[in-house]
Amino acid sequence: MAQKPRRAWQRMLSGRRLDLLDPTPFDIEITDIAHGLAFVARWNGQTQGDWPYSVAEHSLLVERIFARLNPEAPARWRLAALLHDAPEYVIGDMISPVKSALGAEYGEMDQRLTTAIHRKFGLPAALPMTVKKKIKMADRVSARLEAVRIAGFADSEARRLFPVPDSAMLDDLEIRLRPPAEVRKAYLDRFSELIDEIDI
Repeated sequence: MAQKPRRAWQRMLSGRRLDLLDPTPFDIEITDIAHGLAFVARWNGQTQGDWPYSVAEHSLLVERIFARLNPEAPARWRLAALLHDAPEYVIGDMISPVKSALGAEYGEMDQRLTTAIHRKFGLPAALPMTVKKKIKMADRVSARLEAVRIAGFADSEARRLFPVPDSAMLDDLEIRLRPPAEVRKAYLDRFSELIDEIDI
């Protein structure tokens, strides 16, 4: 008797049914992404403050850092920065040691979701390597700021774990902790601003 295939889809609040093993752009909605990311805590929730520091908040910070470090970058690459962790709206935010332990399968699922998300919003399935590296730098700057300010890391430890050139550090940026509904709205607002700029 044939074994029944395991369910690999999740029903989203928009009503979409997202197949995690074979996601399509048709099943991606920005409202689902914003909602999910606003409720996913970074650092496994091990942050100071009365609200979890969400992946949506982190994504907003990364987009701001990317824009500051790359002021000539077009809106489409700033949108890519905003969406850099978008797959985590369904697969969660795994800290680096867990990702390493899970191996290639986690990375492959993340990549399939990233491809579908990019196609949905008019970005190339695979970003140019130069853009990808610049987003990664902004992500690392964000991680270092977060580590020291809200995740309890000593500055020396954060410097070792999240190395970035001193010239890239933007110490004047604020780390915000706010209710999920507020972050969700801020994420959707920023997404809309970038889409409008791209469409002009």
